[in-house]
Amino acid sequence: MGVSVSASHALLTASTFSDSVDKLGQVISAVVVFFAALLLIFFLAGRATGRFQRPLTVAIFVGPAIVLLLIGLVIPSFRTLYLSLHGAQALHAPYVGFKNYGFAFTDPATQSVLLNTLLWIIVAPIVATGLGLTIAIVVDRMKNQSLVKSLIFMPMAISFVGASIIWKYVYDYKQSSQPQDGLLSQVVIFLGWKHPPNWLLTHPLNNFLLMVILIWIEVGFAMVVLSAAIKAVPDEIIEAARVDGAHGFGLFSKIQIPMIRATLVVVLTTIMIATLKIFDIVQTTTGGNFGTNVLANAMYQNAFVTDNTGRGAALALILFLGVLPLVGYNVIQLKRERANR
Repeated sequence: MGVSVSASHALLTASTFSDSVDKLGQVISAVVVFFAALLLIFFLAGRATGRFQRPLTVAIFVGPAIVLLLIGLVIPSFRTLYLSLHGAQALHAPYVGFKNYGFAFTDPATQSVLLNTLLWIIVAPIVATGLGLTIAIVVDRMKNQSLVKSLIFMPMAISFVGASIIWKYVYDYKQSSQPQDGLLSQVVIFLGWKHPPNWLLTHPLNNFLLMVILIWIEVGFAMVVLSAAIKAVPDEIIEAARVDGAHGFGLFSKIQIPMIRATLVVVLTTIMIATLKIFDIVQTTTGGNFGTNVLANAMYQNAFVTDNTGRGAALALILFLGVLPLVGYNVIQLKRERANR
């Protein structure tokens, strides 16, 4: 019996290894073919002369970007719109018009998801940007500011899933009679709160605790960008304001903030975009239960868990339409900033 099990295990291992080798060979072959095609295209572009040279060069450099944009964004967007106008099953779903959108705005559970998402995009970006700005001002006055900035920026290197697992241990809860594993429970018990709640199950507190994870990650990004913007304010303007009697908070609020307003808005809207697309934190910590569900997670649940592709596609399009104005506003602000320079 033991020999039979060992033999089966050896065969399974050999089969897995063979499949891995075959897949690796396919990947290497695809990469080789891709680079060979690029070399051929560049060779032909180099040999082109006369009136074909410029159109061919433009096609070579712009063409792949357009193709990738079509494949990755334009075509999926139209397909998502098509699916949102149909019923649950993607292949043989009947046309239902805008019923999925009506459901999204009238169903009580989905309304709760939309309100929860709105709460996220109001609270998390404002707090993250405000903390980033405050830390940037404080840290810029320190001697070893590069070390402090590196420590604060470090969470940006962690994925949302990794950060969620870390903070899930922080929020871990056990009965007050048992030894606590969660840092937060242990701290509040030490401070005198003898019977803390189960943090991730307590609504609406759990929503704000999940926002802390996003803020922890994004505050480093806000700090670095805003610190650079503050340092870019000309010293002559600061000195002139001080001569006129502006000091402390007055100098900061009336001189520095207006000078970095465009950067401040870009940072705020960038974090808003990240917040709108938040999925990993909610899915990893609570799975969207206990009143913590957000739009991106609800879209995933409808499309891939309950197999209701129509409603999932409608939520995806609502999410896309929510992100689009923020992206457009960011582009406009960046163009204005460049024009002013």
